[in-house]
Amino acid sequence: MAGAKKQRETLFEFTVVGAVMKVAAIDAVTGIEVTVMGPTHASRADLQKLALAKLKKRLFASENR
Repeated sequence: MAGAKKQRETLFEFTVVGAVMKVAAIDAVTGIEVTVMGPTHASRADLQKLALAKLKKRLFASENR
């Protein structure tokens, strides 16, 4: 399929720090890591989506340097 992007593996780590959930998203190929933080009562899926979006933006920026 022309123009299809290959799916990259992303690793996620969730850490509770007091009343905050820290989510790290790591690209398995490059090892680039980003983190986001949110309240512990926030949906893990929402925090994961936010971390993934931040990682994709970071990967795009590093590829276009």
